[in-house]
Amino acid sequence: MQISVESRIAVQHGASMSRFARIQPEGDERERLSCLDCGHVVYENPKIIVGAVVAHEGRVLLCRRAIEPRQGFWTLPAGYLELGETSAEGAIRETFEEAGARITLDGILAIYDISRIGQVQIIYRARFTDPENPVATAGTESLEVGLFNWAGIPWGDLAFPTVRWALDAWSRVGQGPLPPPFGNPADDPRGEGTLPGVPHSSLDPHPTHVTSRRPA
Repeated sequence: MQISVESRIAVQHGASMSRFARIQPEGDERERLSCLDCGHVVYENPKIIVGAVVAHEGRVLLCRRAIEPRQGFWTLPAGYLELGETSAEGAIRETFEEAGARITLDGILAIYDISRIGQVQIIYRARFTDPENPVATAGTESLEVGLFNWAGIPWGDLAFPTVRWALDAWSRVGQGPLPPPFGNPADDPRGEGTLPGVPHSSLDPHPTHVTSRRPA
């Protein structure tokens, strides 16, 4: 059974019998999801995605997705920021959850706006906390993880445009001092494009490499 956004909001607010609709509240310039009985307004705002380009000896850490969207395609370790976290804490947590890697952040590499799905993505540059033992293992949301050199990155199987953007940003900086964060490419300032041959609907979020597969 599918439950509408309006019904879910009503239940969350302890008002399962309330009536919600999109209306323009007085003094507002936009339509908002509002309770027709009490006037409560539910503000729907962009989601924050946090992640990292983790580099080790010229290779970068990628995860092959075990879940939709884009199951089976490669991505950076990243995910939704949780309440009570800083963006740095979220990037560290997501990297451990998806790739089993303990990392240290160098700073923010890029900030991307993906307006078509209401996301802001904050991508850090990072390294393994213990470079002598760069452990990475597939988490529950990853089929496998791998450290890829530049030539070995599976360019044709990247999950999202921002993965390519972040990898390009990392290649321009390397391990040198971080400049101000990179942003969207000039030809896609609102993040409305897709990967070649990949429709918008699927994006709603034998190289030299070492991989670790999740047990079947």
